[in-house]
Amino acid sequence: MKYFTLLLCLVCFSLHAQENAYNPEESKGELYEYGTYVKVDHHDYKIDEIINNETLNFIPLTSDNHSEGFTCSSYWVKFSLYNSSDYPKIYFLETGRPITDVADLYQVSASRIQKFRSGDQIPFNERQVAHRATVFRLELPSAIQQDFYLHLKSDGETINIPLHIRDTEEFMFLESKQQLFFGIFYGLLCFAGLIYLFFYFSMKEKSFLYYGFYVSSIVFLQAALDGFVFQYIIPEGGYLNSRMVMIAAVSSNFFLLKYCEHFLKIKTQLPRVKTFFKITYAVLALVFVMIFITPKSLEYTYPLANLNGLISLIFLLTILFIMYYKGIKVDYYFSIGIFFLVIGLLGFIMNNLSLLPNNFYTLNSAKFGAGLEVVFLSLSMTNLIRMLRMENENSQNVALQKSEEISQLKSFFMSNISHELRTPINAIRGISGHLLEKETLSEHREDYEMINNASLSLLSSVNDILDFEKIEKDKLVLRIETFNPLVLLNQISLNWKSEAEKKGLIYTFDAGDNIPLKVHGDTERFIQIINNVLSNAVKFTVSGRIDFKLRCTLQPSGQTRFSFTVTDTGVGMGEDKKNNAFDSFNQMSLNDKRRFGGIGLGLTIVKHLVVLFQGRIHIESSIGEGTSVFIDLPLEAVSVSKVDLLPVENQKLLRVLIVEDNKMNQLVIVKLLSKHKNIRYTLSENGQQAIDLLTQQVYDVILMDLQMPIMDGFEATKIIRSGILGETVSGIPIIAVTADKMQETHQRVLNLGMNDYMTKPIDGNMLLEKIENCFNANLKKV
Repeated sequence: MKYFTLLLCLVCFSLHAQENAYNPEESKGELYEYGTYVKVDHHDYKIDEIINNETLNFIPLTSDNHSEGFTCSSYWVKFSLYNSSDYPKIYFLETGRPITDVADLYQVSASRIQKFRSGDQIPFNERQVAHRATVFRLELPSAIQQDFYLHLKSDGETINIPLHIRDTEEFMFLESKQQLFFGIFYGLLCFAGLIYLFFYFSMKEKSFLYYGFYVSSIVFLQAALDGFVFQYIIPEGGYLNSRMVMIAAVSSNFFLLKYCEHFLKIKTQLPRVKTFFKITYAVLALVFVMIFITPKSLEYTYPLANLNGLISLIFLLTILFIMYYKGIKVDYYFSIGIFFLVIGLLGFIMNNLSLLPNNFYTLNSAKFGAGLEVVFLSLSMTNLIRMLRMENENSQNVALQKSEEISQLKSFFMSNISHELRTPINAIRGISGHLLEKETLSEHREDYEMINNASLSLLSSVNDILDFEKIEKDKLVLRIETFNPLVLLNQISLNWKSEAEKKGLIYTFDAGDNIPLKVHGDTERFIQIINNVLSNAVKFTVSGRIDFKLRCTLQPSGQTRFSFTVTDTGVGMGEDKKNNAFDSFNQMSLNDKRRFGGIGLGLTIVKHLVVLFQGRIHIESSIGEGTSVFIDLPLEAVSVSKVDLLPVENQKLLRVLIVEDNKMNQLVIVKLLSKHKNIRYTLSENGQQAIDLLTQQVYDVILMDLQMPIMDGFEATKIIRSGILGETVSGIPIIAVTADKMQETHQRVLNLGMNDYMTKPIDGNMLLEKIENCFNANLKKV
């Protein structure tokens, strides 16, 4: 009887023990229902002390995700597992949060105690299971009860005590689902963060910058909470890993507020609210500093950061309500995005406090909220991009319109300044040239030559300025005319010879042989090239000599190559300055710019003109040894027989109508024409007078100025060419004689029906040649 009673007690005890142990295969409940826990504050108990301490009051867990809130205390959890099968089983236990600092599991049997480590304050490779979460692999022998003790501790973050036990198949299935979810979630956020950072670098709108940083901070925050930062970025754990959640949380809060501030244009829409943003930034800065001061200050940052985050979201919702109330337009998607963020965060916090049931959706409510928020805020950002694009297009249209207006004003200004500058130069050169022809006394001739040369230098500078404006617009083109190159070269050479000899320099001009009497080309540009090169040679030579050589060679193509060499013994150039010799305003950057003067455009324009002539230019120079400029220009030679001029001297009187309002220009033209006894001229001061004269008399050639009062040359030409004054008058050759050197003006007068075009200052020989050409061409028509 005594032994039977003992056996009955053992059986009853065994049955009672099995009823308090969780059987993964047979139990219909959850593991947490069989578990108890105790808070031991900061006591550092060993496992033996916990097992043998009868004063510890273990109490039941209240939910499958029991939460103790923000704490730095230690907790011990106790539960038992029983394998009723006939063979050993393997299970996986998932507990705690991935960011729990200490998570040690003790498996207690009659013969031994096994310890398994987890938590993110040990190296990742020391975890029993190499998993981002707090997971343990349990081996349960058959028909034996095993007791388990779980030790959890954190540095102030929320302590959660979920107890989820699954067999291998179920664990792997749930793991694959989570990986798919994480892939979509993190992929979406990373894509959004990167793309809006790219938008910022292309559009320079700060909303994109702060939004990109905000999304990136959310990625790091969630990755830290899920244990990915510990697993892949900081696997050694330690100081930085324990603070990564708070660093990311404060950063995401800050960048969210900065993004909203710029996106909603708080500074202009709600200026008074700007103060609250500043206060919030100050609080966030304080929390950020507290993260790194002491472990105790770190403990306080967790509740402070969460509270500040909630207040910030509520504040943003309040701002939206205020803006809607005031009728301020707010992007619809932006409001929805903020709403989902608030709902997701509230669900996350309520789950941590065990106010919501523990399931896949509540555990990941923050991710759902952040993901949906990113989607809708991205949609709002696309609206911002569209708006910025429209604003940019409108700005571009306005800028284009203003640019066109400025361009027109610039062209008008350049046309006027060309006229205003070249008109008096024309008078100065015309009168000085006329006086030179008459004066015989050498002392007076020197004065007139000085005036003539000074006016030539001034004309060269004016031409350079006007031509540079054309080069910038790529509108500088050549005109094809017939001229005698040797006559022009002798004239230019004599001018600069005079200037060189005044400086005590030796000057030589060697023209060589085989120079064609007539060539086709742009007379003015031909002169300009040689004039600018000789000008530089004289300007930059203090002592020594200047040699000007020309050699002409007949080419197989039928053209003649004019090879010019201008050599001086001037200051010369170093290799660096020689490489930049053709850059605009290069001379202005030199240290000796005031020593020699000039505007620094000469060689720039020479280079451009040589290219237009399809020629070549090369410079050789050394400091202190002088400079040599080599220029090759291909020009088409014209035989004199082909020119087919009809000498004016053998013809009847030529009647020329001069339409010019400027008295000085009238005087210059009259003096040039008065040299020829068979030319008769009539003066007219504007286009209207010219029309009146044409109704009374027919002329052989009309010299037409363009800018005149009452009626300008453009309108007068239209009337003449219209045929209103009769067929004979409509066919009279018209030569534009103007101070306007703009290419647009040249093309315009040709389109109106003028026969030729020349600019002031007037070259007498060229004027007579153009008159002859137009007169002869008109005779052939008749």
